[in-house]
Amino acid sequence: MVEILQHLFALDISWFVQEFGTAIYIVLFLVIFIETGLVAFPFLPGDSLLFTAGLFCKSGQLELLLLLPLLFIAAVLGDNVNYWVGRTVGLNVFTYSFRGKPLVKKAYLDKTSLFFEKHGTKAIIMARFVPFVRTFAPFAAGVAAMKYRTFVLFDLLGGALWIGSMLLAGYILGEVTWIREHVDLMAIAIVLLSVSPLLFAFLKKRFGSAS
Repeated sequence: MVEILQHLFALDISWFVQEFGTAIYIVLFLVIFIETGLVAFPFLPGDSLLFTAGLFCKSGQLELLLLLPLLFIAAVLGDNVNYWVGRTVGLNVFTYSFRGKPLVKKAYLDKTSLFFEKHGTKAIIMARFVPFVRTFAPFAAGVAAMKYRTFVLFDLLGGALWIGSMLLAGYILGEVTWIREHVDLMAIAIVLLSVSPLLFAFLKKRFGSAS
């Protein structure tokens, strides 16, 4: 398991293709499902993994037309599981612990709640592109008892935009030799771009309150 996680965070898709063959599609499905569906795993790579998968589609090691619907289903299914966990279990999830440490940090939910207050229901779409918030947005929607029909509508649209844009970005930019040869640097750049809204909000709050 440790070895799998190491290769996952290194975005070493070549290793997964070599080790798992066509089961790589199941692996990618599970990663996207877990990151969006389980509030205890907001740290899994999402944006960078999708972008890298798009690059490998361009090289012919993965099938884009298979990944697009497959990972869209994983993202929507994960969000729906997360929504209903929030709707049924609610804030009790923060009482669970593992080896004396909270299984889920409430601070992430607090940040997500502020995100909802600022952006309203469209936060369901926008959250898809923000790490950590992406994982907690459907849970927060469930806790707040958002009307399910509204949640599903925005979630389907957000899932299509997220999966489609990230995979296609990797696929299109896969034609650039420098990007193909520097996947690690591109992954770092994507992570930095993804967390920039959170960083900007933190700095604004920090220096705004100081003044």
